[in-house]
Amino acid sequence: MHFPVLTFVVFSPLIGVLALLLVPGTNHRIIRWVALAAALVSFGFSCVLLGYQVGGPEFQFKEDYTWIPAFGMRYTMGVDGLSVVLVVLTTVLSVVAILYSWTPIQTRVKEYYATMLLLMIGMLGVFVALDLFLFYVIWEISLIPMYLVIGIWGGARRIYATVKFVIYTLVGSLLMLVAILAVAIAHGSATGDFTFSYEALRGFAFAGNLQALAFIAFFLAFAIKVPMWPLHTWLPDAHVEAPTAGSIILAGVLLKLGGYGFLRYAVPLLPDAAKSYAPVIIGLAIIAILYGALVSMVQPDLKKLIAYSSVSHMGFVMLGTFVFNPQGLQGAVFQMVSHGVTTGALFLLVGVIYERTHDRLIAHMGGLNGKLPQYAAIFGLFTFASIGLPGLSGFIGEFLVLLGTFRYNGLVAGVTTVVVILSAVYMLWMFQRVFFTVPSDWMRRFWPTLKDMSRLEWAAVAPLVVLVVALGVFPGPVLHLTEAPVQRIIEAVNGSSGLVGLSLPW
Repeated sequence: MHFPVLTFVVFSPLIGVLALLLVPGTNHRIIRWVALAAALVSFGFSCVLLGYQVGGPEFQFKEDYTWIPAFGMRYTMGVDGLSVVLVVLTTVLSVVAILYSWTPIQTRVKEYYATMLLLMIGMLGVFVALDLFLFYVIWEISLIPMYLVIGIWGGARRIYATVKFVIYTLVGSLLMLVAILAVAIAHGSATGDFTFSYEALRGFAFAGNLQALAFIAFFLAFAIKVPMWPLHTWLPDAHVEAPTAGSIILAGVLLKLGGYGFLRYAVPLLPDAAKSYAPVIIGLAIIAILYGALVSMVQPDLKKLIAYSSVSHMGFVMLGTFVFNPQGLQGAVFQMVSHGVTTGALFLLVGVIYERTHDRLIAHMGGLNGKLPQYAAIFGLFTFASIGLPGLSGFIGEFLVLLGTFRYNGLVAGVTTVVVILSAVYMLWMFQRVFFTVPSDWMRRFWPTLKDMSRLEWAAVAPLVVLVVALGVFPGPVLHLTEAPVQRIIEAVNGSSGLVGLSLPW
């Protein structure tokens, strides 16, 4: 029996939660170190997964135990290359979020760090679960801690934002549960083997009507999480009201749960429906890309601008996924990783200036390049990464998605390429107004005491700096890990015939 590394990756934060119960609530220093240590342990175990053998078995580091045998539910975990890159991304961003929170979070500190560690469990479990019911349970677990993070430590309108977030997500989750039960029952009726095993259900020829309805249910659950237009309206409110660390995790990881759901479950399990609905989803993705970019241009709030840019960037993920060719799909995966790094860093940097001025309005900024040169330089780096400057991580994902889209349809690719220009417009215009204009009267109030980035802030952002450059210069390891999973998705779709009457070719 091999060492259960996946269990330790997922549940190491739980050990931290239990340890926090023994620490007095007033000892904030020990609480912070315990939480950081638990996150670092999980990160350390996740690095073991980088030993995944490409060309070996599809799912490695597998763990399979009986859970609820009467209903065919098992504790089954495993990773392929797609899971590996997202698990490592999650542990890195969790460490960054916990480290950054040391100064901003001063109330209910023990409860805050316990909640963040529980959130880690939910996010990591989603990426390694290979039993659909286990996947659903862990998916729901990730909802509750984020609800608490926003609802307790968020801004003035935090209750509105959390209720909206929960309603949207919960409705999608319940629909997904119905779809999971439907495919398991259909498989059991046909084979006599009632199971929720992903590996057993994948490749089974579900009836056309079941595929159509189940795919719609999966689509709504995952599209809300991505979020796709027009199901995106919960996201800006959640981002604006969330504490900085909550925004880092929300943008960096939680949105990726939706993209991962499509890549791991919706498309491979229901390829006929995926193939037939692809043109519709591509159309929605194009709208999201354009809409997110145009709305970002007119945002007065720095945090809301970055939130709407996420709608646009995640539209690229959906576009790359549903063109169903290697370039598009690998671009979609790489875009998820890059977006997690760049947007997570941008939210962190917005938090840096907010902690000093308690304001995020772009009109109240100005002249920060002269007063905060280190902050300006690092903000500029991630601004350029967000707009896809070659040599930084944002370029690789967008380039591959556009390349895959050109292979799919030149007109669609041409329309999408316009957004690359629009993204440069709104990000560089924002950067100019914040750093290179005359300081506003509001900003001048803080001018005498305004200090550049602290050592703690540098420690939090440094891993993201390394990643954004390393992934831009040397994307090979990520692309190598995700090549085989992408090829399996393409084979599943190419082997399908689509649903009669639903094919809408361009």
